[in-house]
Amino acid sequence: MKYSIIVPVYNRPDEVDELLESLCSQSLKDFEVIIVEDGSQKPCKDVCDKYASILSLYYYNKENSGPGQSRNYGVERAQGEYMLILDSDVVLPPDYLAAVDSELTANSQEPNAIVAFGGPDAAHPSFTPIQKAISYSMTSFFTTGGIRGGKAKLDKFYPRSFNMGIRRDVYLELGGFSKMRFGEDIDFSYRIVEAGYKPRLFPEAWVWHKRRTDFRKFFRQVYNSGIARINLEKRHPGTLKLVHLLPTVFTLGVIGLIGCWLLTLGLWPCMSWLFLIPLLLYCFIIFVDSSLKNKSLWVGLLSIPAAFVQLMGYGFGFLESWWKRCVLKQDEFTAFEKNFYK
Repeated sequence: MKYSIIVPVYNRPDEVDELLESLCSQSLKDFEVIIVEDGSQKPCKDVCDKYASILSLYYYNKENSGPGQSRNYGVERAQGEYMLILDSDVVLPPDYLAAVDSELTANSQEPNAIVAFGGPDAAHPSFTPIQKAISYSMTSFFTTGGIRGGKAKLDKFYPRSFNMGIRRDVYLELGGFSKMRFGEDIDFSYRIVEAGYKPRLFPEAWVWHKRRTDFRKFFRQVYNSGIARINLEKRHPGTLKLVHLLPTVFTLGVIGLIGCWLLTLGLWPCMSWLFLIPLLLYCFIIFVDSSLKNKSLWVGLLSIPAAFVQLMGYGFGFLESWWKRCVLKQDEFTAFEKNFYK
């Protein structure tokens, strides 16, 4: 068995159904699928049973401990040479595994063989306009989305858990994912690099990634990512880069511009609108770029709030984490008891 696909699941049976259906259509068949139910109230066992005769599929149900520990649980029971870590909200194109296999085969004779890798994500044509707008905001250069593993990156490539691969022996050597609730995939990628390995980007091994379905859930997701960034810096000193500060700078800039606009609105109404020009220009850029890429004016319009949610949600999370961890000197878990598993 060459590939083991590990998928932690929490209350998402419909998503698992779509993922498993896409796995049935893979052109390369040398893989097993391990679904780890992480204490869900809405289990996906019935969905898995539907595919049990089609796929080499193993279903496990365990107490809730978070996605990282659930992935470790699955890897311990896996038989493949390579672990492919996927989120439950992805769908794979038919040649996904073939693309992974092609990259690994082409580089197998190199002195430093590939042991860790990952691929980018994209929006499927069937996604809702909001999902497409959110996908745009998470992958666009204009929202720092380039750091997430696309072809144009603002930072080194670190695989994310929605589309990550690693050789099983290296996974076990490094101890797998930590108990961090958010940012545990970046933490793992950092530890891979710190151990002397170099994760590779496989551009053709992409997935359709549904992400969140509304802006409220999306805000919570990126807010927690902002929180995680300070915790990652505490665990891995020196990993906080300029690009990670951009959402916070953007957030403070938006607050400052709106504040100046409100303060001058009553004093110099003819001049106050000048403070809004940078924001209006940014909105215009997002609208045009997203409309062209998605071939939809509606998606382009929705991409404006999506971009602000992505940047400012992250920025607010970053600021809260900085205050609690750096100013108040609280430790990682007590500072965010509701956000992180113990």
